[in-house]
Amino acid sequence: MAQPDDMFGDDDYPAYTMGRAAEITGSSQDFLRRLGDAKLITPLRSSGGHRRYSRYQLRLAARAREMVDQGTALEAACRIIILEDQLEEALQHNENFRREEASRQANQQEA
Repeated sequence: MAQPDDMFGDDDYPAYTMGRAAEITGSSQDFLRRLGDAKLITPLRSSGGHRRYSRYQLRLAARAREMVDQGTALEAACRIIILEDQLEEALQHNENFRREEASRQANQQEA
């Protein structure tokens, strides 16, 4: 089980209530619910059934709020953010693969 100190640095730890999440992101609780409906974020549920949000989810919500405020439709904003997130993950996987391949080739040349 994770210790409290470990959770402070965890971007995925669901530490924020819906009210606090709305306050932090400058949005309404309804807006956060709509982000869930649009599949941008899926908050964890507490044992009492209350939504809990992580810092990572709050960053996505804040980005969506910014895009909607600039005139982008909510569904379009969510899709753009999802695609940006997938692209970032793919780029990270590619970079990791390149590093592993370079390391493997260096080890082969040493042998």
